[in-house]
Amino acid sequence: MNKWAFVSDFDGTISHQDFYWIVIEKYFPEGKQLFQQWRDGKIKDIDFLSTVFTSIHQDEEKIIEDIYNIPIDETVLPFITRIQQNGGDFYVLSAGTDYYIRHILKKYDIRGVDIFSNEGYYHDKNIHMRIDPNHIHYSERYGIDKSSVVRTLKQTYKTVYFIGDSEPDVHAAKVADVTFAKGALRSLLREQHIPFVPVDTFADVERYLQEKGVLK
Repeated sequence: MNKWAFVSDFDGTISHQDFYWIVIEKYFPEGKQLFQQWRDGKIKDIDFLSTVFTSIHQDEEKIIEDIYNIPIDETVLPFITRIQQNGGDFYVLSAGTDYYIRHILKKYDIRGVDIFSNEGYYHDKNIHMRIDPNHIHYSERYGIDKSSVVRTLKQTYKTVYFIGDSEPDVHAAKVADVTFAKGALRSLLREQHIPFVPVDTFADVERYLQEKGVLK
């Protein structure tokens, strides 16, 4: 059994802004009303994202430019390196799509990181999502079941750390060995009495793991 793994959400955790908000603000103002319907539980997460991502109507070069402009917590870059140097594996776990995540990894030359996310691809000036109901980690609501992914990783690793910031991350937090929480995830976990470590950046996580002797 491998030593340990660190699993991170992407939107709002590695990035400072969810990609869907970038799309709504630049190309799809009607998405603000759709967002409220989603938050009210009238639309499934996967349906909300699919509608937003197919409302871009731009050439792929422009979409990639927008992706490259996604602001990220740049303390994640040395953090990933330290994880790997100390025998850990780093994963990105997102209920968005791997399309923009792969471009971000490429921009920052991040290597040795696997992605668990909904498959995304460019077609006809938009980003489309390919959801497989027969996939082992399928979720009807999110496309990907984060708790299922973490459970599977726990079959391989002695310890699985997780970090997230919003409601879909609650499900992963329930099964991770240690959860680091940003933003709204903190109150959500408190409500369900799920233990967590509050953090704001990956530098905070790095200090915690160093104090615990996980990072040398």
